[in-house]
Amino acid sequence: MAQVEATTERIIAADAETVFDALADYTGTREKLLPEHFSEYEVREGGDGEGTLVRWKLQATSKRVRDCLLEVTEPTDGQLVEKDRNSSMVTTWTVTPAGEGKSKALVSTVWNGAGGIGGFFEKTFAPKGLGRIYDALLAKLAAEVEK
Repeated sequence: MAQVEATTERIIAADAETVFDALADYTGTREKLLPEHFSEYEVREGGDGEGTLVRWKLQATSKRVRDCLLEVTEPTDGQLVEKDRNSSMVTTWTVTPAGEGKSKALVSTVWNGAGGIGGFFEKTFAPKGLGRIYDALLAKLAAEVEK
């Protein structure tokens, strides 16, 4: 099993604290940011960053749906880590200042991919597909905080 990684980023015209707070707001803002690939969103514990337990289904392709149950931690300032209890998937959101009134939001997801030919296709195509999903989420995040 090879590790698979999908990463994307966006410069947002809002300060880093505002962007981070929007991402960490699982009971309000976060659900509004999710593109159509996400369904059955539910906050089970917490709701604001560290200590949150959130569930959703992620439909990466027409045939591939992941049931995600994510524990949220904040290991450092400006960073949210979502660890899936149902798989090896870990998503890290990092928000840093990027100049006057701007910030950079970077999202990176890693997981243990399948072996064999299926693993080859997963490693080849999954990062691009997940990147597109996160690009859509980051676009919605920018629209939300740049108001």
